[in-house]
Amino acid sequence: MSDAKTDSRDGRDGRDGRGRLNRWRLVLGGHEADGITTDDGQRVLLSAGDARRDKALEDLYGATKTGPGGLGASSPRVARWLGDIRGYFPSTVVQVMQADAMDRLGLRQLLLEPEMLRTVQPDISLVSTLVGLGRVIPEHSRETARAVVRQVTSELEDRLRAKTVQAVSGALNRAARTRRPRHRDIDWNRTIAANLKNYQPDYRTVVPERLVGYARRSTEVQREIILCIDQSGSMAESVVYSSVFGAVLSSLRSVRTRLVVFDTEVVDLTDDMDDPVDVLFGVQLGGGTDINRALAYCQDKITQPTETILVLISDLYEGGIAEEMLRRAAAIVGSGATLIALLALSDSGHPTFDSNHAAALAGIGVPAFACTPDLFPELMAAAIERRDVSEWAASHDIATSHEK
Repeated sequence: MSDAKTDSRDGRDGRDGRGRLNRWRLVLGGHEADGITTDDGQRVLLSAGDARRDKALEDLYGATKTGPGGLGASSPRVARWLGDIRGYFPSTVVQVMQADAMDRLGLRQLLLEPEMLRTVQPDISLVSTLVGLGRVIPEHSRETARAVVRQVTSELEDRLRAKTVQAVSGALNRAARTRRPRHRDIDWNRTIAANLKNYQPDYRTVVPERLVGYARRSTEVQREIILCIDQSGSMAESVVYSSVFGAVLSSLRSVRTRLVVFDTEVVDLTDDMDDPVDVLFGVQLGGGTDINRALAYCQDKITQPTETILVLISDLYEGGIAEEMLRRAAAIVGSGATLIALLALSDSGHPTFDSNHAAALAGIGVPAFACTPDLFPELMAAAIERRDVSEWAASHDIATSHEK
């Protein structure tokens, strides 16, 4: 077996024979001992796609007894790996690998014996891993998994809710200010400040040339926000934070929020948005990416373009038609809607992303940059007030795509 070679007697042509050798190469691993060579003695070289598959297999099965090589149970790489394998292997193979990962990461024992949870600190990395494994977690362990996810999302919501509500509500109030208020709606302090240049010394008074006040719209929907989230493996942490922000925003009466997740398909999770746990167990991390299709869905949901903020949270590695994606983004911007591309919504440092697509989006008026969860409320406030989002990013030392 270690001396497997192309055999002309198997009735296959050279291409099929090499394909068979590639499969043996993936089965046996990439070490010198695999011995896979062609008829002329050349070692089998994997294509870029097969090399990625080989790496995914090595991470899981090329491990010592202490755990998968390079995949510590609390490592953010686990969530990415769980997502990536959906793009490398058929669904039947993915299910087997995910089930094996449950055992080799020690998660099956963790979920079967809840008392073990006291020995670990649930964090966003663990949540991302559980979400990636969602469909292979045994039925009798699902409640434990949901409890872990709820603990983390509740802590995140407690940390982020007040700041988000304050920033968004304040921005809505400022955006609703009008120069022709009714008498009872006049903000006299701001009116006086705006008209100090009209002070009349002889009369010791200010002539209110311009009135400043607030429109009485507190019970009306003032903005529509669409969070459009890429489910690829590298976006796992962003998906977790987005689910929390979606729950907070959905609680505000003056904002209508929609939450959409996508890979090559588009799923609208707006009805589950008040519970981040339901959202997270409704996603399927990894697989392909069709940003154009997701934007088309969101574009169809925009009813008031000038009042709509569409936040695309994606690393921009488009698997669909890139030119069509850019044309659609330009059309959304041209309609008057605000479109922002967040390359990541996380605390995990500089993300990897498609710099060409990011630059192209910036060229048509779509700012593209990464944002931390703590700054996201301020970003939304800037968008609500129709401030220049690129300038806002620069003021917070956030490099936009065209500055990288």
